[in-house]
Amino acid sequence: MFFADKPYISDFFKQTVRDNDIPVVGTRVAKNLGLYSGTKIISEEQAIEMARMSGDLRIYTTSENAIGWIAKHLAFSDLPEKITLFKDKVKFRKLTHPLFPEFYFKEICVEDLKKIQIKDIPLPFIIKPAVGFFSMGVRKVTSHADWLGAVDSILAEMDKNKSAYPEAVLNTSSFIIEQCIEGDEYAFDAYFNASGEPVVLSILKHTFASETDVSDRVYTTSKEIIEENLDEFTIFAGRVGELAQLRNFPVHIEVRRENGILLPIEVNPMRFGGWCTTADISFMAYGFNPYLYYFLQQKPNWDEALKGKEGKLYSLVVLDNSTGVSVDDITAFDFEKLLSNFEKPMELRKINYKEHSVFGFLFTETREDNFIELKRILDSNLTEFISVKHTEA
Repeated sequence: MFFADKPYISDFFKQTVRDNDIPVVGTRVAKNLGLYSGTKIISEEQAIEMARMSGDLRIYTTSENAIGWIAKHLAFSDLPEKITLFKDKVKFRKLTHPLFPEFYFKEICVEDLKKIQIKDIPLPFIIKPAVGFFSMGVRKVTSHADWLGAVDSILAEMDKNKSAYPEAVLNTSSFIIEQCIEGDEYAFDAYFNASGEPVVLSILKHTFASETDVSDRVYTTSKEIIEENLDEFTIFAGRVGELAQLRNFPVHIEVRRENGILLPIEVNPMRFGGWCTTADISFMAYGFNPYLYYFLQQKPNWDEALKGKEGKLYSLVVLDNSTGVSVDDITAFDFEKLLSNFEKPMELRKINYKEHSVFGFLFTETREDNFIELKRILDSNLTEFISVKHTEA
């Protein structure tokens, strides 16, 4: 059974669950998300009973907002405990410590952020909420001089966004400081089948504008990216899944390759990329449906999927509000101007930026020799696309 929840579900997801008779739990939120007529809706009571009776239940959530429901109503199962192993970044580091015993991390309460002795922590490091989402509150600290400014900006950002997500998704009471992992960053979707075998459904390279950039602006997949990483990422997922004893469990995993060694950034439980992004781009790029593959326990035929994909880049562009301008002062975003900067846009999703601090998501196809169009949007703070209120002098 699938959970549909805020902040967003795509038309592709709606079509998938309707056309394939996948049960969707009829929570109050799900009923208000515009699911298509004909979707198989089951009651919350039916969902609980299915979880009690089935030894092979496949649960998927479009959003970690549904984790609270699972924790409350499926506490009789081991699922909430498995989710917490990954959602809580401190527990995740403890789980994977046998695989990476030299990795430095430290938990710290929010009230102690300004008291911590920075001189005792190896630089550079990353600080982020122990329970977080969407790069919120994530900062890279490269020097002692960075520290106080980083803390102030984190606390301001957390205060601004704490009402937008439930505590199970964004909890600012505790933070984790961990060593900075250098090297190329990737995000990939996978699931563990009923036997615990990992199945990789996508691999995207996360490109950054600079050394200090921690934003989610551009993720790219291609034939080359898949072929170079598929075997290694499958083995990596298998090692993590074995530690946690995962079965029928979808994940979105973020990793970096440092000095030839794959190190985990985080594992996001019970979903693929948020906002129906990475699963949808796999379908746009390669023609198979990750939601359906998980539900039916199928594996991609990558040799077939990658045929004719030479020289093509498929990218997800996250149009987060990096303008430095308050959303209250922004009156419009020029999507037509944005689209004119790309040679082959595949889909544009406009988001209520007043509510979510993101203007939208753009899916594009780009020739490898035209990477400059991706570099431009990476380097942009998006101010050229916004209109701002004019105030009288």
